[in-house]
Parts: sequence; structure tokens; C-alpha cells
Amino acid sequence: MITTSFNNIKLVIFDLDGTLIDAYEAIESSFNFTMKKLGLPTKSKSVIKRAVGWGDKKLLSPFVPKKALNSALRIYRAHHRESLPKKSRLFSGVRKLLGRLSSRYHLAVASNRPTRFSKIILKALNINKYFSFLLCGDRLKRGKPHPEILRKILRYFRMQHDEAIYVGDMAIDVQTANSAKIKSIIVTTGSSSLYEIKREAPYQIISNIKQLEKLLIT
Repeated sequence: MITTSFNNIKLVIFDLDGTLIDAYEAIESSFNFTMKKLGLPTKSKSVIKRAVGWGDKKLLSPFVPKKALNSALRIYRAHHRESLPKKSRLFSGVRKLLGRLSSRYHLAVASNRPTRFSKIILKALNINKYFSFLLCGDRLKRGKPHPEILRKILRYFRMQHDEAIYVGDMAIDVQTANSAKIKSIIVTTGSSSLYEIKREAPYQIISNIKQLEKLLIT
């Protein structure tokens, strides 16, 4: 039986990286390739992972001189087009979960990842068919944590804030959902610590994306 608190839900909005998809190896590969090309120090996987979630420009900008940022983005994006489909994977149970959810709810993606890379990864992992709508940070004036991304998705589906939930993996996802007055479910498989997530007061925290099925499916 669907949890009482989710009875009104018609739309499930997902973040991508750290939530449905483990693309950290692909990101690390492209990041350190860019650093080497520019003659800059490479970084560890843990450092790179902590910088993920705000889009590729903000991923690179703390580690690259301002005057070299545009060059870094060109190098990173060219490499990432190749590394992303090769070095990304779905978290366990995601395909089955999306298949079941898509028969009961509208599904959408809200990600700070640029649109073209979101499309590449969704197609490569063969899950693009489950989503009715995709909205990414490069199509917005302000990306997450500003609520614009979720508000636009609600308008697209002509739904109210209490008819949707947002599933993410980071403190920034909670901030975005809270600002949009949408309930958030956060899975602890991303780059935010449990402390950082709890501090933002999400509606619910889960340790595995497969647990979403128990919350939303009879």
C-alpha cells in the first residue's frame, strides 16, 4: 500500500548523478584529463566527487585559473562526450524501478548537468524512454539550489507542488525542493554526507534507490 503521505503524488522528479547513475568514474577521467592538458595538478576521486552537483563549470572553476576556464570547459566537454557513455552505470535496481514507476507516475529529470550530456547518458544507459521531460541547468537562468528548475517542471505538467516529489542525493537537492515547496527524498549514494543532508531537513532519507519502490508502489 502506498504510504499515506504520498497518496497525492502524480509526478516523480529525479536528479541524475549520484541518484540514478554512478558517473563518478567518467567525471574523474574527464576532470583529470583536463588538468593534465592544462599542466595543472590532478585531483583524487574523493576531491572530485565532493565538487560534483553544480554543473561542469562550477566543477572546474575552483581548480582552474579564471583565464583558463573556457579552455578547460572545451577540453572537459570534448573528453566527457566519450568517457560518459563508456564509464557510467546505473545503480542496482534502477531500470526495474523506473519501469514500475513509469506505469503509475509521470517521471522527469531535473539536473544541473548540461542537457546534451544528460541526453547522452540517458540514451547510453537506455533509460530515456521512462522520462516525459528533461530540464537541465544550462536551460535556466539559475540552476539548483534555486527552485526555478522544479517550478518549470511543475508548470510543464500543470501540477501543484504537493503533487510531486523530488528524488536526489545531495544537500543542494533538499534546498531546491524546500524552496519549491516540494517533498524531497534523498538517497545517500551521492557526494553529500549524511550530516549535510540531515541539516537541510529532507522529507525522507533512504540508503538505496530501490527503497523508493516500497514508498511509492503498492
